Amino acid sequence: MSSLRSTADVDANGAAGVRNARGLFKSRAYDEIRRMILSSELAPGEFIAERPLAAKLGMSTTPVRSALQRLEVEGLLSISPQQGAVVRDFSFHEIAELYEIRMALEPFVARRIAGRLNSSQVERVRANLEAQRENFVRRDIGDCVRLDEDFHTLFSEFLDNREICRVMAKLRDRTHRIFHRVFSLNPGRIEGSFQEHLAIAETIIQGPAELAAQRVEAHLDFGRRALVDPLFM
Repeated sequence: MSSLRSTADVDANGAAGVRNARGLFKSRAYDEIRRMILSSELAPGEFIAERPLAAKLGMSTTPVRSALQRLEVEGLLSISPQQGAVVRDFSFHEIAELYEIRMALEPFVARRIAGRLNSSQVERVRANLEAQRENFVRRDIGDCVRLDEDFHTLFSEFLDNREICRVMAKLRDRTHRIFHRVFSLNPGRIEGSFQEHLAIAETIIQGPAELAAQRVEAHLDFGRRALVDPLFM
């Protein structure tokens, strides 16, 4: 009886190990392909062939296919039977829609938390701003985009509204490549954005609430116009 139980345990452990390995490959494939898209290593409009990509990642096509399907749901890819997987680009209309959502949420967040941050939260904001300042020397576009996104999501985190945090996290991936494009085409925008961040942070830390909301809205509106109107910058 014990021998049978031992055999069953070995079989169960072996099956669990296979499942865990599959899960790890799926997770790694998703993380790597997502990184390649967000960094523009896979450019908008580029076709993705499963087999060469799987070979590059050192795995079978199964986890790669699973990752591509997940990224399609998240709006970063389009998959069709005729074309396969294609990295999505965003139209001016889609960009405008993304900014409309942000302009509805972020001024509301600023209005709610202005003048109410605790010392730990203030320290996190200032640490982010200092990292942005240091990046002027390196001019690392990837770091610039990441720090910009961190700055905006911090305030939603401070409000502690899970639904707003969920929406902001979803928007973050979809706007990452957009920000990357803006800063790559116009590096001078890095400093302009930072100066606006300084003003926003000052008002959110000290108040008044309405001015904080207005500064956030003006900052987002500037970014929206820069993207949908090529002549604006």
